Amino acid sequence: MAEYRLSLPLTDEDVSMLRAGDTVLLTGEMLTGRDAAHKRLVALLDEGKELPVDIRGQTIYYVGPAPASPGHAVGSAGPTTSYRMDAYTPRLLQLGLKGMIGKGMRNEQVRQAIRQYGAVYFGAVGGAAALIARSIKESRVLAYEDLGTEAIHLFRVEDFPVIVLMDAHGGNLYEDGPCKFREE
Repeated sequence: MAEYRLSLPLTDEDVSMLRAGDTVLLTGEMLTGRDAAHKRLVALLDEGKELPVDIRGQTIYYVGPAPASPGHAVGSAGPTTSYRMDAYTPRLLQLGLKGMIGKGMRNEQVRQAIRQYGAVYFGAVGGAAALIARSIKESRVLAYEDLGTEAIHLFRVEDFPVIVLMDAHGGNLYEDGPCKFREE
């Protein structure tokens, strides 16, 4: 397992070198979105309409940040359980989404799409929401303001800590990690 510092947006080369279990500090701009926003995005695609944001090459953090206190970009910003986005994720990966940040397992269709389209699924620590928020330097709403904290935001982050849970080569920390532990 390796440690990396990567700039967002991710490149194909970035995604290709990552393996399940690697730790990464991300710096740059990422999108946010939860299930309500994902549902709207896919509905637009179904209608043949353009998305309100360009997701090609982007990383989406599954989060609904708490309101910011004075002097901070956001309040507590812990990851949402990712399976809630599974029904929508393969379509977005097909359009060029490169990274997702959340917590928990993904279904088989998402795992296949991650491999097929060359993407990566990162995990953020659920119990460290206040710590994670320190890495978020700026936040602004890009789309679906009516969804409140679940709107699509643009976050500018510095050294945002994540771990690779699923890589573009089929590596899956949820499966590989316990096997490796049992071997040791």
